[in-house]
Amino acid sequence: MMRTPQPPTSGGIMQHGLINWLEIPVNDMARAVRFYEQVLDVRLKRESMSDLDMAIFPNTDPGGALVAGEGFRPSTGGPLPYLHAPRLDALLARVREAGGEVVFGPLLLPDNIGRIAHFADSEGNRIGVHEPPAGAAQG
Repeated sequence: MMRTPQPPTSGGIMQHGLINWLEIPVNDMARAVRFYEQVLDVRLKRESMSDLDMAIFPNTDPGGALVAGEGFRPSTGGPLPYLHAPRLDALLARVREAGGEVVFGPLLLPDNIGRIAHFADSEGNRIGVHEPPAGAAQG
């Protein structure tokens, strides 16, 4: 028997945001680290956890990592994460320079929401990027 959804309450499970942690599957960790460090202009921290090889993104709220290991397979299907891209055009140029491919956009969204694009990374994942509108808070 399905449970009837209750009206939202303050302090619910998503009061601090929908995403808690993001993992992007990779086949070749060294290649993926080079790609994401160039595209995002950041340094990733390599770690191991059990049988997983990880490269942790420097931001922590929410945090995320590249992950290689059993059960982690790059894909163009499934959930589509959107990464923050305050300078979308420059980021898409770095995607191309790093060997990735812009596969959608950029698209100007209605109602002053900003712009989005999708790219294929070095591992075959489809990743979304969102540029907030000019003047929006850059969190």
